[in-house]
Amino acid sequence: MIDKKIYRDGPYSDFICQGVQHGNILYISGQVGMDAAGHIPDTLAEQVSVVYDNIKQVLNEYGASMDNIVDEMMLLTDMDDCMANVNEVFGARQKAYGKKPDVTQTMVAVAALMLPALKVEIKVVAHL
Repeated sequence: MIDKKIYRDGPYSDFICQGVQHGNILYISGQVGMDAAGHIPDTLAEQVSVVYDNIKQVLNEYGASMDNIVDEMMLLTDMDDCMANVNEVFGARQKAYGKKPDVTQTMVAVAALMLPALKVEIKVVAHL
């Protein structure tokens, strides 16, 4: 068995870890655009902001910040919506990082996420 530091939180904590640290690498499960109260904003850009707030919360559990992120994967239910609102979506991303992010990124269109109102899920890897 490998040595890892686990962080579990939220309604699905019996099934998934929000974060797993192994050595200097932190893997954060895909975070969605739903806040702790269960509210899901209507627009993709607003959901992106909530996603990054959720990511920051997990990073904080490990004493890390957005600067520790080296890779991210964005899963989108509607790529056309993203491209039609690219300035707002990537503006929310840049605001979350506090600057133009220096990370690799993959964007993938998916058929659906766990709830119909969700438009985006973002999974990140951070170096500690």
